Amino acid sequence: MTTKQLIEDVRLITMNNLELIRKKISFLNEDQKSWKINQSSWSINEIFAHMNDYAKFYHSTFLERIEKTRFREPNSIFMSSPLGRSAWKSMKLGNAKNVKRKFKSPRANNPSIDISLLTGNEVSDFEKGQVELLSIIDKATTVNLRKVKVPISISKLIRFRLGDALMFVIFHNERHIQQVINVMEHPKFPKK
Repeated sequence: MTTKQLIEDVRLITMNNLELIRKKISFLNEDQKSWKINQSSWSINEIFAHMNDYAKFYHSTFLERIEKTRFREPNSIFMSSPLGRSAWKSMKLGNAKNVKRKFKSPRANNPSIDISLLTGNEVSDFEKGQVELLSIIDKATTVNLRKVKVPISISKLIRFRLGDALMFVIFHNERHIQQVINVMEHPKFPKK
């Protein structure tokens, strides 16, 4: 894949997330944002709290690695590592916007277990985070996406190429935005 295509793809998904938030989600009331399909599912607030928690780690890590790297020569071709490709492909939605593989969220990132992740500003915090992510994507165009390495949130020992890590985070966001859409489209979702 070309580096240009990778950047265009992650930028487009992030911009689509922002558009959806601004057009449909930011207008929801608290009853709608806290409604659950069932006891074991997440509310819209919990979904956004989960994504915001990941953003805290990844956004600062991306910025730090981009600013401190010595690999300042962008490469026109990006090649995923086998581990990186496996990670982002497992997050990526199917062609029908369906989840191909389900994952259990780590306890520390699960807002139904750790309610301290809920701040009361989940949607607006995520919107700000997506704007920040667009800036990070722009900065990523100035470095070599293959040579810059990023630790993952569950282990500092495992590191992805920056391009793989960007796709992992963006596909993770897209996956959960689809989860929000599914909640909103549920027949019992509160209309007001």
